[in-house]
Amino acid sequence: MKRVLLKLSGEALAGDKKTGFDEATCIGVAKQVKTLVESGVQVAVVTGGGNFWRGRTSETIDRVKADQIGMLATVMNCIYVADIFRYVGMETEVFTPFTCGAFTTLFSKDAAVSALNNGKVIFFAGGTGHPYFSTDTGAVLRAIEIEADYMLLAKAIDGIYDSDPKSNPDAKKYETITIEEMIEKKLMAIDMTASIMCLENRMPMLVFGLNEKNSIANTMAGEFTGTKVEV
Repeated sequence: MKRVLLKLSGEALAGDKKTGFDEATCIGVAKQVKTLVESGVQVAVVTGGGNFWRGRTSETIDRVKADQIGMLATVMNCIYVADIFRYVGMETEVFTPFTCGAFTTLFSKDAAVSALNNGKVIFFAGGTGHPYFSTDTGAVLRAIEIEADYMLLAKAIDGIYDSDPKSNPDAKKYETITIEEMIEKKLMAIDMTASIMCLENRMPMLVFGLNEKNSIANTMAGEFTGTKVEV
């Protein structure tokens, strides 16, 4: 794998605090990504916004406004995590599909690929820029656009299960599954729109737990304990 897109769960970035940021967790992620960059892998990052905002559960706020708040939550996450990456010695750039003043760079494929080729870790914040699309869909879209070899999904759960392991202690974890099976079984490791985009564009995924020790570096080194999603 020469180029990957890493999707970080917002909830996982919060660690045990469940909200905001756990600095030790973020520094641990940054140090693992640094080993990838130093080995020659180009890395793009997308973060979820669940450590700040879960707007879809609201019964009072309009869905469009809720999604817009969620997009801004991912911008905050990316600015923070990008600076943690700088702290451990990497160059970074944050791209958004809408203008955020001097905070971010307006996304274009050419600019993003150029930044990767110049050794930067790039962050895609703000989702697709439109409501009704999740950060999963935004991550798949950007992975396809930059022609990533794989999507790495670092989640609060350590893989894909046949049911929710939080509520079902007998849930079965898949070592390998195809995109078609995920769609057929309605396994929502990523949302259905994102799954169909992966199917149509043959984008494979590796799904694993962010909070497992060195899980990102181990995944790239072939020591993988999550779920491989084949195309």
